[in-house]
Amino acid sequence: MDQGWQSTHIAGVLRRKLVPHEDERGVLREAWRASWAADLGIGPVIQANDTVTRAGALRGMHLHLRQTDVWVVISGNGHAGLADVRPLLAGEKLDRPNTLSLELTDGDCLVIPTGVGHGLWALTDVTLLYIVTVEYDGTDEHGFAWNDPMVALAWPGATPILSERDRSAPLLSEAVNRLGADPA
Repeated sequence: MDQGWQSTHIAGVLRRKLVPHEDERGVLREAWRASWAADLGIGPVIQANDTVTRAGALRGMHLHLRQTDVWVVISGNGHAGLADVRPLLAGEKLDRPNTLSLELTDGDCLVIPTGVGHGLWALTDVTLLYIVTVEYDGTDEHGFAWNDPMVALAWPGATPILSERDRSAPLLSEAVNRLGADPA
């Protein structure tokens, strides 16, 4: 698998820095290869999107049950928060899910498997390419509150700019109950 991928303490969450190939014209960085998907066991890339998130905004916490996300930071700096809710979805009792907070900068690439909640707080304006394994139709869009005390992610501030969807997201326990498991 190597290709520069580094494991984290959340199973399946992997990180790598894009390798720049520079000459007098500029820089080329490979954002994704089909062989990486096969090597990582995440299935084929089906759709790619890009977002620009303004400084101070938070997108999340989002959760997919069928879709793996691969984030590629094109420009800017962001703070990623991740929470492994797969044990809760499987009916395990946990006081708190396994979490990970990390800074992402230009050229970082992050694999986020199904069942791992994720959010991105833009520290500067952030352009993010996200590559996904399922074509978007809205049926795999789930989420929970970014500031849920059960998750207790270490965010860089207390008052992010949020969409209405993220502002009204339920607590994790309610989100898991809606998905058919009992986290209590």
